[in-house]
Amino acid sequence: MSWLLAFLGFALLIILHELGHFTAAKAVGMRVERFSLFFPPLVARRKWGETEYAVGAIPLGGYVKITGMNPHEEIPPTVAHRAYYRQPVWKRIVVIGAGPAVNIVLAFLILWVLLMASGIQQPNNTVASVTAEPAYLDLRAGDRIVSVDGVKGDFAAMRKQISTHKCAGTPTNGCASATYATLLVERGGKELTIRVKPVYNAAQGDMFVGFVAGTTHAGVGPVDAADRSVDEMWFFTRKTVETIANIFNADKRKDISGVVGSYEVTRQTIELSAERAIYLLAIISLSLGVINLFPFLPLDGGHIFWALAEKVRGRAIPFAVMERAGFIGFVLVIGLFMVGFTNDIGRLTGDGFGVR
Repeated sequence: MSWLLAFLGFALLIILHELGHFTAAKAVGMRVERFSLFFPPLVARRKWGETEYAVGAIPLGGYVKITGMNPHEEIPPTVAHRAYYRQPVWKRIVVIGAGPAVNIVLAFLILWVLLMASGIQQPNNTVASVTAEPAYLDLRAGDRIVSVDGVKGDFAAMRKQISTHKCAGTPTNGCASATYATLLVERGGKELTIRVKPVYNAAQGDMFVGFVAGTTHAGVGPVDAADRSVDEMWFFTRKTVETIANIFNADKRKDISGVVGSYEVTRQTIELSAERAIYLLAIISLSLGVINLFPFLPLDGGHIFWALAEKVRGRAIPFAVMERAGFIGFVLVIGLFMVGFTNDIGRLTGDGFGVR
């Protein structure tokens, strides 16, 4: 069942992306010849009005065929005024940008609803587990931190106070602070005073004591949920761009994943938790929207780039120039696909995707 649900999830993202193009094209008066889920050869088709709705045999995407996407195609005079390249630049940008916009808005809505429905886990002042020195020597699971150096408050306040203790000289990973932090701890109804030297963690760029804080469930209102959703989307957008930008970095290229990996991770996540699977689909939808906005053909961002170039130039860009740019873009897209595909196969036959 997880295979089918993952497939349906991906199909939904594709349908909604193409539906964005389709709806925008209809709204601005362009002529849509075909709306297809997946690529040819076509296995089913049905025509309603002037548009043919079809399903292809290759489940790697979908497309909307708009009259006049190729300036050299022969167009019946009766519909020539509705052809893509006969439209103002702003209409073309609206139509092309609508697909990625749907994916990005969908990601926001999913994250927003999930946050309001499930709330968040906030760290509190209890010790859930002890993970490293120096806490091993003094702290125990179940302890409650009352104050640090006399500073009371929530976990963030305690964390901030711990960070005031610095290593002598330039900090190096694992160096102990030059001063002691004084922790007032409640254990078994009694208060204990514990003095520890926080240790510098280079990965986090901060000082730590060596324990995992407990968590408390907290509800999230609509405004806070929206703010947190935007923050999370920005984080994953930045990570997506950074990962793809490192395609020529051999050490980081292995982090790139493709359709196979995204599908398999989604399938495995569905088996663990429906909520986690929906969250993952939101992130995939966001990545799909962001990647499609990259400014090279045949991606949507490439069409937007050349439309803007036409606006700046004041006249149409020669189609031969766009064809050459499209070939370079196609090579880049195929290269990205092959890197992701190769990495995915390596994970399938190796250590897996780390979902569990």
